[in-house]
Amino acid sequence: MNVQTALVQGTRLLEDAGVCVPRLTAEVLLGHAMRVAREYFYAHPEQELREVEWLHYGRYLHERLGGKPTQYITHRQEFYSREFRVTPDVLIPRPETEHVVEAALELARGAKRVLDVGTGSGALAITLRLELGATTWATDISAEAAAVAAGNAAQLEAGVNFAVCDLMDAIAPDSMDLIVSNPPYVPLTHREGLQREVRDFEPHVALFGGHSGFELYDRIVADAPRVLRAGGWLIMELGFTSLDHVRALLAGWGDVRVIPDLAGIPRVIAAR
Repeated sequence: MNVQTALVQGTRLLEDAGVCVPRLTAEVLLGHAMRVAREYFYAHPEQELREVEWLHYGRYLHERLGGKPTQYITHRQEFYSREFRVTPDVLIPRPETEHVVEAALELARGAKRVLDVGTGSGALAITLRLELGATTWATDISAEAAAVAAGNAAQLEAGVNFAVCDLMDAIAPDSMDLIVSNPPYVPLTHREGLQREVRDFEPHVALFGGHSGFELYDRIVADAPRVLRAGGWLIMELGFTSLDHVRALLAGWGDVRVIPDLAGIPRVIAAR
């Protein structure tokens, strides 16, 4: 079987199963099987697949048809123009979370000490370490997630300090100029309404913010004044229904700002 035929057949299988962007997914999975970039296929459509490549491609298609996210098959996801390794121990970084980075670069560029709460893959902590050059800490309650993040930091040559703890329990008082977080914010009551790729494969500890979806916001906002230095910023990603609740939590803070994404949806909240 050659590349062109493999892509046509894979695309048809994915399309019939209702998988989003089936052609792109087929290209990514075939590229992973052949260890080449997608662009390779446009110049070599007639190249014959080796048996091992065809076997791997078939296995990857089977996993994707079963609902496994493409990123957990390839173990790769781009964030802020850098490639991160992801495993089922960490949430897959979303493009929307890049708005947290942009807000931090705009509002807190002078920060010398930065903390990422609930780091997961390390995407926020590593990106801010490389963009700001600040001393950076990252926490996660999952030792497995922290190990993935540490591996990403080493691969990207970002000197981030990691701590396995519950939110900010291991962080000293008055020690940070900036706290960022993309906390779990999906209400447990919404579990059955999630896409199966999310519900059945991504780590629940990184998805669900209790029955209301607000429990982690409540705890982060309550403890942030202990950790932040005077004038420090707290910047968090917002869930779809969390704006009013989180804005009320920050009523006593200064410079509260709500930043929308490109679709106009409130995506980030920042306060000093």
